[in-house]
Amino acid sequence: MNRKFALAALACTALSSPAFAQDAAPADTAEGEDAIVVTAARTILPPNALPLTIEMIDKEALDQQIAISGSVTDAVATLTPSFSPTRQKLSGAGETLRGRAPLYAINGIPQSTPLRDGSRDGFTIDGFFIDRVEVIFGSNALQGIGGTGGIVNQVTVGAPAEEGVSGRALLQATADNEFSDAGMGGKAAGLVQYKAGRFDASVGAAYELRGLFRDGEGRPVGINLTQGETMDSKALSLFGRFGYAVTDTMRLDLIASRFELEGDGDYAPVEGDKIGGLPTSAERGLPPGVPATNRTESVALSLTDTDFGGGNFVSQIFWNRSRDTFGGEPNPIASFQDPAIASEGTLFDQSQNRSRKIGGKLSYERAVPGFEALTLIAGFDALWDTTEQRLIATDRAWVPPTEFRSFAPFGQANLKLLDGALRLAGGARYENVKIKIADYHTLAATTYDGSDPATYGGVDVAGGSPGFEDVLINGGIIVEPLAGIRAYASYAEGYTAPDVGRITRAVGEAGVDIDDFLDISPIVSNNREVGVEVKRGPLDASATYFWSTSKNGQRLRAGGDGIFTVERERVEIEGLEINLSVRMPIDGLTLSTGYAHITGQSDTDDDGVVDTDLDGANISPDRLNLAAAFASGPVSARIQTQFYLARSFRGPGRDARNDFEGYNLTDAFLRYQTSLGGVSLAVQNLFDKQYISYASDTQRPTDNFFNFAGRGRTFTLGWDYRF
Repeated sequence: MNRKFALAALACTALSSPAFAQDAAPADTAEGEDAIVVTAARTILPPNALPLTIEMIDKEALDQQIAISGSVTDAVATLTPSFSPTRQKLSGAGETLRGRAPLYAINGIPQSTPLRDGSRDGFTIDGFFIDRVEVIFGSNALQGIGGTGGIVNQVTVGAPAEEGVSGRALLQATADNEFSDAGMGGKAAGLVQYKAGRFDASVGAAYELRGLFRDGEGRPVGINLTQGETMDSKALSLFGRFGYAVTDTMRLDLIASRFELEGDGDYAPVEGDKIGGLPTSAERGLPPGVPATNRTESVALSLTDTDFGGGNFVSQIFWNRSRDTFGGEPNPIASFQDPAIASEGTLFDQSQNRSRKIGGKLSYERAVPGFEALTLIAGFDALWDTTEQRLIATDRAWVPPTEFRSFAPFGQANLKLLDGALRLAGGARYENVKIKIADYHTLAATTYDGSDPATYGGVDVAGGSPGFEDVLINGGIIVEPLAGIRAYASYAEGYTAPDVGRITRAVGEAGVDIDDFLDISPIVSNNREVGVEVKRGPLDASATYFWSTSKNGQRLRAGGDGIFTVERERVEIEGLEINLSVRMPIDGLTLSTGYAHITGQSDTDDDGVVDTDLDGANISPDRLNLAAAFASGPVSARIQTQFYLARSFRGPGRDARNDFEGYNLTDAFLRYQTSLGGVSLAVQNLFDKQYISYASDTQRPTDNFFNFAGRGRTFTLGWDYRF
């Protein structure tokens, strides 16, 4: 893993336009080994020139982590101390980066559904087709909506470099600690690439079967029917890239992908005992309705020119569609009841999130003629998003069709002074957003579980077209007195829309007019950051302190049936991140550690002062990572331990039963390269630790169906081959 830290002046935090998403930087931008083009920054300047905090997860590190845990999301969460531990479910609800939601993207295409967050955006492509992951920390505005916690941009495989046919293949087999038939899984993937003159093509497919997961005591891990599971599932991922070099500097690329993960529906939940410490489990059974499924399709067409009028030109148009199907429960969900359709407590239903995006991005970057120390970037982004959430058994609208439109011109400047010892960077983005919702009628249910306040009530709500506009600024300074030693400070503003779907579906009062409904207003976060970095010889170290505020933020609150509502409150978050990596005198051996301490509070009584700790649905635990990696000749190996530290949550309404007990997990990976390909063995949870997941341990203390244990020791044997 190659960790690069630079100034975190927010708005440069952006998703990649694929000008250099898979290609090397031009020679005139190179500055030694550090000349890595971070495509998520929407610039070809090297990382040490950028006011960003970045972590680059390269292909080797990514493949190791995916072999261990099975997904890109788990890989990022494992390697990034300020990222929440994953739920090991299909849903990523509550998984945060620096205490706020990250924005997932593929080659710059947002995978989220911000108007009604289905939390499935971490599972939209198989990691086999990902060349690297760019993680940009902190709030940002350059990309527009989303990413208040940061950006997780997945850069797909590049065009083939050599003429003719090439490619790679992968076979994997996975088993639980008991090597049971039910726990067996497997994966087969292949990619074929072809280059002939100016034309190139890459096509591939990956198919994966996941069996039953077991915890550290050999018990089947509990099933979350509604949110969805990755265990007991099958997934098919298709990928294609077709490129044409119009000139030596101009390139046209078409990239398309389709991903579908579908639960097999072979298991039903078994109630646990939270007070008694018994985890929720699973048994053979046929759950009602359609199993939880996630399907995403994307197409992007880009035209780039690295020497357009002496500068770098990037253009992209994209289309993205997703279908998030949530499973049904054996006991009909209270929120879906309607006496006009069926007797109370007898009506079965389940929901599906449907989202479609169309967007475009333009940017142009060049040094000012005659004053090359100053680099300017100008661009314009446009996005149209339509999202709704329907109950598919009775064809009712739970979240009404909601349209989002954003027009956003932006500009950035980067000034190099004192031969690079000092840099100033900054810019602004003007956001013009319109949200359109037609008149609608809420569901009939009046309570979640008989104890929560009234929510729906079957009321008429007047639609509208609320909008907002704002100028979001950023600025930063980098001081680099010696090559590889830097200090930096930054300020940045970012924004996202609240989960409009959760808000609109929960309107419980008649006469509400969406145009005047305050809770539609955006979440604007201010991010401040200071840090130092030392990258010289065998040492790669960094320390960063950040604090982030949002006056009208968003906090998720779980109802009695686990369905979240949105609370709009002031939120303040601060934290410290420390990372250290040292190449040891033993050839090929590297030792590394990472630490993150994050605290966050919200203003629950609306007096302008934060008073209540953010809970486990909104912030991650403190974390210490330790790892040793070895690579020499045909052998590569890694052993890593993550210590998730205990945490208490205090403030009005906080329940001590939700305090986090903490746990630690160790993983191992070994690979040997032969003339017939590489053979690898990965072990997740090496010591077969029994633990309750962070999400379950810190929420819903009386819900015996929400006491999920984490996955126990798991083996993955793999073979990969390049040709």
